[in-house]
Amino acid sequence: MTSSLLLRRSLAASSSSRVLRTSAYRRLVGHEERLVVRFSASSTTTTSTTSTDVAVEKSETTKSTSKSKAYADLAKARLSALVVATTGCGFLAAGGPFSAGVLSSCVVGTALCSSSAAAWNQILEVDRDKRMKRTQQRPLVQDTLTMGQAQTAATLWGVGGVSLLYVGTDPTTALLGASNILLYSGLYTWMKPRTIYNTWVGAVVGAIPPVMGWTAATGGSLLDIEAMLLGSTLFLWQMPHFFALSFMHRQDYARGGFAMVPVVEEQREANGNTDYSHTASLITRYAAYLSAIPFVSTLTGVTSSMFALEGLALNAYALHVAHKFSRDRTNANARKVFLTSLWYLPSFMMLFLLHNRVWDEEENTQKDAVREWISAQVHVVREMGRQVCIHEKAIMKQEDAHVPAEVTKLACPVALGQQKSREGVQVLQRRASQVAAVATASSTSSET
Repeated sequence: MTSSLLLRRSLAASSSSRVLRTSAYRRLVGHEERLVVRFSASSTTTTSTTSTDVAVEKSETTKSTSKSKAYADLAKARLSALVVATTGCGFLAAGGPFSAGVLSSCVVGTALCSSSAAAWNQILEVDRDKRMKRTQQRPLVQDTLTMGQAQTAATLWGVGGVSLLYVGTDPTTALLGASNILLYSGLYTWMKPRTIYNTWVGAVVGAIPPVMGWTAATGGSLLDIEAMLLGSTLFLWQMPHFFALSFMHRQDYARGGFAMVPVVEEQREANGNTDYSHTASLITRYAAYLSAIPFVSTLTGVTSSMFALEGLALNAYALHVAHKFSRDRTNANARKVFLTSLWYLPSFMMLFLLHNRVWDEEENTQKDAVREWISAQVHVVREMGRQVCIHEKAIMKQEDAHVPAEVTKLACPVALGQQKSREGVQVLQRRASQVAAVATASSTSSET
C-alpha cells in the first residue's frame, strides 16, 4: 500500500511538472508572438514611412526635371544651340587671337539673347500655339510654366545676355544681341500673321549670330568682307530651309493664322487648288543664290580656290534637291529639301573654316597657343586632301625637270590654298610666267 501511494504521488508530481512546463512554454511562445507582432507592426510602419519618403523624393525630382525641361523648351534649346554654333564659326573665322574670356562671354551671351527672343515669341504667340499641332508641347500651352514665370525668365535672359556681351566682348556685339531680341520677338512676331515677308525678317535674325562671333573676335569690325559673307550665307540658307518647313506644315500654320508663303499661296486660289509654284520658285532661287557664296569668297581672297570647287559639289546637290521639289511639289520632296539643309550648313561652314586663308597668314602679334593648334590641324587636313587629289597627282607625273614645282602646283586649287597670303599667290603667278618665258627661250635657243 505504501508503494502504491508512492507511485500515485510520483505520477501526480510528474503530471504537475508537465503542466508547469507546458504553461511556461505557452507563456514563452505567447511572449515571442507578441514580440513578433510588435516587431512586424514597427517594421511595417518604418517601411511605410520609408516608401512615403522615397515617393516624395521621386515626386520632387520629377517636378524639378519637368521644370528644367519646361525652361529649356521655353528657350528653344535646340535652336539656341544652332545659334551658338554659328556664332562660334564666326569667332573662329577671325583666326584669333583667342581669348577664353571673350569667347565664353560671346557664346553664353548669344545663347541668353537667343533664349530671351524665343521665350518672348512664345509668350506673344501662346493663343496661336494652342491651335497648332506642332506647338502643343510648348510649356505655356501645357501650363507647365505660368505666364509670369515665362516673362521673368525672358527678361532675365535678355538683360543678362546683352550685359554679358557688353562687358565681356564689345558694344557692337552687345548691340547686335539686343537687336536680335527686338527683331525676333518684336517685328518678326508681329509680321507672322500679317505678311509673307516675315520670313525675310526672320532670316535677318538668323544671319546676325555669326556676325556677332566675328565682331566679338575682332573687337567690333562689323563691315569686314568676312562678316558680310558669313551673314549672307546664313540669310540665304534659311530661305530653302524654312520655305520647305512651312510647306510641310502649311495646314498647321493655317490653323495658327500665320501668313507663310505656302499658306497665302493656297488661300489666294479661289478653289483652294494651287500648284505652289511661288514656293518652289523661292526655294530654287535662293538655293542658286547660295551657290554663289564660295565663288565670291574665293574671288575676294577670303578662302582658297578649293572652297569654290568643294562648294560647287555641295551646292550642285542642294540645287538638284530644290529642282526635284520644283518639278514635283510633294511633302516628301519638301522634306528632302529640309533634311538636306540640316547637313548642308555644318558642311558649308566647316569647309569655309578649312579653306580660310587666315590660317596661312603669319601672326603679327604675340604667340597664341590655341591659334597655333587650330592652324596645325587645318594644315594636316589640307595635306590629306592634297594626297588624294587626282588632279595634283596627274600634274606631278607630268612635271618637267626644267620647270619648278611651284609652277606645276599652280594648276591645282589645293596647292593654291597652301600659299601663305593673297599677295604670295600673285607673286607666284608672276614668277611662273617669268619661268615659263625663260624655259621657252631656252628651248628655242637650244633648237637653234
